[in-house]
Amino acid sequence: MPDSAATPSPSLVVALRDELMRHVPFAQMQPAHVERLAAAAREAYYAPDETVLEPGDGPVRELHVVRRGGVTGRRGLAEAPGGIHYEAGEIFPVGALLGERAVTATYTADGDVFCLLLPAAAVHEAAQESAPFADFLNRRVAQFLDLSRQALQAGYAAQAMAEQSLEAPLRGLVRQAPFAVAPDTPLAQALQAMHERHIGSVLVADADGTPRGILTRHDILGRVTLPQLPLTTPVAAVMSAPVQTLDLSDRAQDAALLMARHGIRHVPVTDGGRLAGIVSERDLFALQRLSLKQVGTTIRAAPDLDALRCAAADIRRFAAHLLGQGVQARALTEMISHLNDLLTVRLLEQVTQRRALDLQRVCWLAFGSEGRGEQTIATDQDNGLIFASDAPERDRIGWIEFAREVNEGLDACGYPLCKGNVMASNPECCLTPDEWVARFRHWQEHGAPEDLLAASIYFDLRPLAGRESLCAPLFEALRAPPPRFLKQLALNALSHRAPLNWRGAIDTHEVAGREVIDLKLQGTAIFVDAARLYALAHDVRAAGTRARLEGAARAIGLAAGEGEAWVGGFEYLQLLRLRVQLGGGDGPAVGPTIDPAQPNLVDVATLNAIDRRVLKECLRVARELQQRLALDYER
Repeated sequence: MPDSAATPSPSLVVALRDELMRHVPFAQMQPAHVERLAAAAREAYYAPDETVLEPGDGPVRELHVVRRGGVTGRRGLAEAPGGIHYEAGEIFPVGALLGERAVTATYTADGDVFCLLLPAAAVHEAAQESAPFADFLNRRVAQFLDLSRQALQAGYAAQAMAEQSLEAPLRGLVRQAPFAVAPDTPLAQALQAMHERHIGSVLVADADGTPRGILTRHDILGRVTLPQLPLTTPVAAVMSAPVQTLDLSDRAQDAALLMARHGIRHVPVTDGGRLAGIVSERDLFALQRLSLKQVGTTIRAAPDLDALRCAAADIRRFAAHLLGQGVQARALTEMISHLNDLLTVRLLEQVTQRRALDLQRVCWLAFGSEGRGEQTIATDQDNGLIFASDAPERDRIGWIEFAREVNEGLDACGYPLCKGNVMASNPECCLTPDEWVARFRHWQEHGAPEDLLAASIYFDLRPLAGRESLCAPLFEALRAPPPRFLKQLALNALSHRAPLNWRGAIDTHEVAGREVIDLKLQGTAIFVDAARLYALAHDVRAAGTRARLEGAARAIGLAAGEGEAWVGGFEYLQLLRLRVQLGGGDGPAVGPTIDPAQPNLVDVATLNAIDRRVLKECLRVARELQQRLALDYER
């Protein structure tokens, strides 16, 4: 039995109330309601490894609030592995107290543990008085998700408002290093560079990066064409000088005023006197035009690759604004994927027009996260091509060249080339319908490790542009896969376990001196892999993970709460990935970028208390999903 103090004295009640109100759900309750709970509570101490609660204790009579230390719950050896860990501020066992039953796990103290014990009568009375407390008891995980979204929305709303106004710093508008030429550069060379780069101006700078002038398209008519200057003339002879510049620390409103006062359309931006970028009228207008329709319209009207590069930057900023509006993960990733689709389609149109090709002779495929309609910001390319031909080896060469130009264009827009070469420019990804079907069948029949990896990418496919009917045989090939292949997929999915240690706490690993987890590989991928497997096994014809999980839950006959937990866990992890990728140190409750090459790493210590608890709950759901997979397929 624990050493217990009597009910706290009146002098301690206020202190206990204030302590409780630092944690959920007490922070959402009225102080008077929390004070009554504190007055009814008693304090308890548990020595290291002492049993706090166990099934033999009978029906639970008190709710435990951990004040200091940690408590681990472990079920019997015959049950699924994995503990449940509670830290300071957390409450247990809610389900057992509400159900007036004994606990099903044995809870022990990790070190010295101090708890507040809230009697059942006081808990029920508080639930009748306080709607937030009642909601927490009945919808614990769902309420954590709601609170996390509210905190996220508040943080990003302020950030988005700042970015959308003319008070935004120029540092956020400078998208890439400017192109500049030396003062003695011949006009022919400068004009050729402007033409090839599809830019409307060229900066003139010294070797150390100090700006000396600027030449714009509007200058060329009056200073070069009409005077009939030879193209061997140095650019310094016709540039506008001195050039008006601003610093990265200046704001968009400063650029707008400078343009208006001097009748110019481009302002070079410096950092310590050296060129850092250039801001145009278009950039300032973009601050006031970010909406789904407006960004989409800009993409559809983009005349060249340079315009698409600017539009791709708008997609990223638009995503941050959506977070500020409280848009949830599913809608947010769908909108990002939609805009990425538009950009890809527009690039395909530009390339086919330039090469005089007919896009209806092929079908451009999206794989992986784009195929599922779940792209986040940090996403590389996963695509392929289907083409109809009586002589595939002859025609494949031309389509590969076409695809290579598209892949390189997407890379220029910020969608990196796939490290695994899952791209249409790869001959293995540029196939006829029969060749694609044969490839799919081979993976299903053999199930080697590389086949399972391929299936995890290619089986999430979606036709994006061209003749969609070419894709029909591929979908048919995915129906009714061999049971042996499904088991192999399950074993592969179980090879990466949810990052929870034996006590049930988040199991981090060190990167650059920080304790992190990978929100993709150790988080969302668990749900994605399970959803794909169950969709194949039960013929759930949906592309997205959420729809697959919902369809699988119905097909399996799960209780509604378990299926909802799957979806909630996946969507929270997706949202946290977006915050890490969009924040880069500026987003609320997300620390600075740990490793640009690993955009899904999150330092758990930088998360606020609510997000840490939600993250742990979602990882528990992921572990339970894997336990179900093991029961279904590890036999």
